[in-house]
Amino acid sequence: MENGNRDLLFGSKYSLLTTVEMEKEFLLLNKMLYGIESMSTYAVVNEVIDINKYRVLKKPHLVARA
Repeated sequence: MENGNRDLLFGSKYSLLTTVEMEKEFLLLNKMLYGIESMSTYAVVNEVIDINKYRVLKKPHLVARA
């Protein structure tokens, strides 16, 4: 897994986390987000509105191609 640069806003109900605990939380969150941030997941949950042909593309392979 690569370490990409991302901006995260991290809120916790525990106000006194140590630096090590905070790093662990960030690593776990990054690992979780890495698994769901892919083109296949993006294409499944989104759709494209083609205003030139007056249609909505919902099939994942068509969304990915667009």
